[in-house]
Amino acid sequence: MIIKYPQELLKQVRERTAGRQLAGFTPGQGPLHPDIMLVGEAPGRHEEQVNIPFSGASGQELMKLLNSIGYSRENTYITSVVRQRPYSIKQVRDKKTGELVEKRPNRTPTKKEVLAFAPLFDWELATVAPRIIVPLGNTALQRLLGPTANIGELHGQKLVRPIQQAASDGKGYQWSTDDYTLVPMYHPAAILYARRLLPTVQADWQKLGQLVTAGVKKE
Repeated sequence: MIIKYPQELLKQVRERTAGRQLAGFTPGQGPLHPDIMLVGEAPGRHEEQVNIPFSGASGQELMKLLNSIGYSRENTYITSVVRQRPYSIKQVRDKKTGELVEKRPNRTPTKKEVLAFAPLFDWELATVAPRIIVPLGNTALQRLLGPTANIGELHGQKLVRPIQQAASDGKGYQWSTDDYTLVPMYHPAAILYARRLLPTVQADWQKLGQLVTAGVKKE
């Protein structure tokens, strides 16, 4: 299922991101009330083109990990804290022609961009209502648990605590009154750049599988 976001929240995002280097719009996908909600950073170039979250190279790694604990796209909700592809603009000299060519590679979203999407993400999380939130990488983790949260310290751990939600004035975050169950994971792209992490990541996912099987409930 492709989620349908409220028009007023989409309008708010457009107003808050006007003039920023963001492309496309890839909605979250998956069933409501799933066991697992995967939360990434932002769509990449491939996601922008096909409108399917985590469908590029890192997405293939993610699907292997998800499949290893008996889950798939069909029974998992997949989204990210920013729903458009952040890009930078670079002038690169073509090796064959020598001409300058404009490139628009992916980049990490800024804190202001993450905040601009915060009300939309809060609505999405409340609507999907997963049993376990799995933030993938530091951008997603810090959106939920604040700027001091670090994936290197928290990966693979079950955390039950409040999360950050957009403040009503739109200028920052406030802590939720409810606790949520989170299991932070390394972003699958990390495996592509550092294969040495693979055994750690695989072990973390097996822990997640055991938690789901044991019937972890949202507090």
